[in-house]
Order: sequence, then structure tokens, then C-alpha cells
Amino acid sequence: MFATGIECSYPTLEGGRWRMDQMAACGHYRHWRTDLQLTRDLGLRYLRYGPPLHLIHRGPDQYDWAFLDEVAAEMQRLGIVPIMDLCHFGLPDWLQNFQNPEVPQALADYARAFTRRYPWVRFYTPVNEMYVCAKLSALEGLWNEQRRDERAFVTAVRHLARASVLMMQAIADERPDAIFVNSESGEFYQPCCPDPEIRRIAAFENERRFLPLDLLYAHPVHEDTRAYLFQHGMPAEEYAWFMHQDVRRRAILGVDYYEWNEKLIDSNGHAQTLGELFGWYAIASQYYQRYRRPMMHTETNRMDARDGPRWLWRQWHNVELIRQAGVPVVGFTWYSLTDQVDWDIALREPLGNVNPVGLFDLNRDPRTVGLAYQHLVDLFQADLGEAPSIEAALEATSEIATREAKRHHA
Repeated sequence: MFATGIECSYPTLEGGRWRMDQMAACGHYRHWRTDLQLTRDLGLRYLRYGPPLHLIHRGPDQYDWAFLDEVAAEMQRLGIVPIMDLCHFGLPDWLQNFQNPEVPQALADYARAFTRRYPWVRFYTPVNEMYVCAKLSALEGLWNEQRRDERAFVTAVRHLARASVLMMQAIADERPDAIFVNSESGEFYQPCCPDPEIRRIAAFENERRFLPLDLLYAHPVHEDTRAYLFQHGMPAEEYAWFMHQDVRRRAILGVDYYEWNEKLIDSNGHAQTLGELFGWYAIASQYYQRYRRPMMHTETNRMDARDGPRWLWRQWHNVELIRQAGVPVVGFTWYSLTDQVDWDIALREPLGNVNPVGLFDLNRDPRTVGLAYQHLVDLFQADLGEAPSIEAALEATSEIATREAKRHHA
């Protein structure tokens, strides 16, 4: 499935004083009908779409569906298949932030209510990029709780992963054939030199990047990383709870990739952006080998609009290469439909910087990369259609995952 997405992040800053609502900044609330039509005009059916959680979920058992009802009806009219992104880097004011232990159940309740409201929706991303959300909120201090300590990071990971498990279970209760697209940032840390401490830091970060997905998919956490979890507040019984859940059978693993995803651990032990060294193929392969789920390239773009078409084709050729290696890749996404705002500073403050990463600019005029993507879709739609179906890929990988789970837990 070829897709794009509506950028929908909504983290808070300064204890909730500011909310970086990308749907507002990018004009989607005003131009949503146009945005949906532009999606179809590109020849795309699939759309990653994040309803504004902070505006819909007003309190316990309180929901305002008015805006989304209109959008959902238009999606059905146009034949758009949404991948509904239920929690994207933020929470409603009443839930505060990801340190709140009430978050997992509150999001599970929302997911159940959402599924009942829109029973025709089949594809869901329960929580977007759990690792990035926990890291930027609780370890680097940029958003939401704006903490900078290991215990806060572990707490956020615990709550995000538990929320994802409970949300997937709630959705599956209402719609057993639902398909989950668990999107995560494809990260990699490379040591700059053979110094043992630098190598240790890189190895730790390369394990820590997997933590939320390990918990979500009941994959045993590396011994040293498990000790880190316990040291910073995860009870052993909670870890055991995660290892006894099984929500993988209907799950596609989405791996996002940007030019800043690969990092070099420098001689001071700090992570520096490395650029595209190994690429999506190599990094996505690591995630596939660990989890054995059908894959999707769920996000990419390029800050330099002039280089957008070249970057698009590089990403697509990575997808082709990994498919030739036998990895079941079921979809590709250029993210997002329109330009974004303030992502050049990771939404640290509301400066209003327009980032020219979209298939269309904020006037809804096509960018060169939009024309290139339309051409790519025209060329390869039939080729992707000849691949095994999503259902076949889910069934095949579930059999592999079951065998490996028995081996891990033996």
C-alpha cells in the first residue's frame, strides 16, 4: 500500500502553556476537504491520519466526535483507507503527560470508544513512535513532562508500551480483524572508535532503542537493559506481565527513517547526527530480524525540498532491495502530504518555521517531490499489488514469531 499522512503531532511545552498542534499550524483544520482530495488525486488510497486526541478525548468517558465525524464521512465517500493514529506525541490536558499512571487505561478506553464509533476503520496505529515520544518527553526534556532523567524515561516507556498493548486488545475485542501498524523510528548508534567505553555506550543505545517494542511484542529484553529497567522503577511483575501478552499476530511493524536517524557516538560519549550511512535497508533489517513482523516504511521526508525527489527514490530502492531479500514489506509512505512547521527545531518552541517536506506546500500547490511520488506510484502500483497480501504476510510471520517465542521463553 502506497500512503502519505497528515502531520498531526500535538505535544505540549512549558507545563501545558503551549500546544504544538501541527494540524492547526499546517492548516488542516481549515483545508481538510482539500487535503483528502489531494490524497486521492495523487493516486493514493491509504492515509496515515491522527485525529486530534486532545480535542476529542475531553475527560473520562467524554468525547467530542464532531470534527472527526465529518472527516470520516468524507474519507468513506472518497474511498480513502485511513491508518488511524490514535496517540501522536501528546495527551489531552486532563491526562497531563506520560508520567501519569492513568494514561494506559485512559487511552485503552479511548481506543474502544473510537472503534465503536467508527466500526468500518480497520487499520490502527495505537501509539506513534513510542521510543521517540519517551526520549524527547522524559530524557531530553523537550515536550510534555519535559524531564531529563532515566527514571522518567523508563516510566514513559512503561506507560506508552502498556497503553499500546491495552489499546490493541480493546480494538481487537471490538474488531477482531483489525490490523495494527506499529510505527517506530528506525534508529542506529555507531561507535566512533574502538574505545571500550564508547562501544559500551553505542551497544546500550542500540538495545535501548528497542525497549518499547520489546515490551509491546513480548520480546525478552537484553539482560543489561532489563537490569536498567528494574533499576529505574519497573517492577519485575510488570515486566513479567508484558512478556505474557501476545498482540503481535495482527501487527505490521512500521519503521520510520530520516536523515538524522543514524547517530555517531563521539569520543566524549555523545550522540551526533551521522546522516544516511547504512540506510533504511540495513536498519529495517535489524528490526525485522528481531521481531519477524511484516514491515512498512511508515515515514520519510527531506528538509531540503530540492533533494526531495532523490531522497524519495533512494528510500523506495531500499524498500525494493529488502523485499528482494525476502522481507515482507507491505507499504511505503512519504510523510507528510503538506509541509510541516517547526520540525527543524523538533517542535521545541512555536517559531512558525515552515519546513518544505510535503508533497504539497501550505498553499496546497504541488512540490516536485509530490509529482515524483505520483510517478513512482503509477510505475510500481501493479508491482506492489503482486506481492503477497497483508493477510498472507501476517499469517506467515505469526507462525515464525510463535516458534521464536517458544524458543525465547523456553
